[in-house]
Amino acid sequence: MYKPRNIIIGVIAFLALIFFPVWSSLFTTGEAVGAEISLDTPMINAMENPKCVEDTEWMRANHMKLLADWKVEVVRNGNRIYVAEDGQKYLASLQNTCFECHSNYDEFCLKCHEYNNVSPTCWTCHVEPTVVEEGNK
Repeated sequence: MYKPRNIIIGVIAFLALIFFPVWSSLFTTGEAVGAEISLDTPMINAMENPKCVEDTEWMRANHMKLLADWKVEVVRNGNRIYVAEDGQKYLASLQNTCFECHSNYDEFCLKCHEYNNVSPTCWTCHVEPTVVEEGNK
C-alpha cells in the first residue's frame, strides 16, 4: 500500500520539476550573454558608418540563410549579385564580400560558432581563411 508521505513527496518533486523553468526565469536578469566577437578590422575601422549587407540584428539571425541562398543563386542560377533591402548591390561571395570586412575570422566567425556549438559547412567548398599578417598582404 502507498504511504501518504511518499505520495506527497512525489507530487512535490513532480511540481518542482515541472515549474523549474518558471522559477528559474524569475531569478535571472533576462539579459542574454553572447559570444564576445570583435569588429576590430582595418576595413571596418576605416568606415565612418560601418554597415553590413543587411542590418546587424537581421544578420545575426539570418546570415546562415543568406549564405545558403547565395550558394544557390551563384552556383545553380549563375546570379552573383545580391540586392540588399536598401537597394545596394553586393557581390554574393563569402570570400570576397564578407571577409573583405570581417577579416578577423578567429575573433568574429569562429568565436561565435564555437559559442553556439555549430559547425558550418562553408569549408566543404571554400578554403578556410587564415590569419594574414599586416606586412604580408
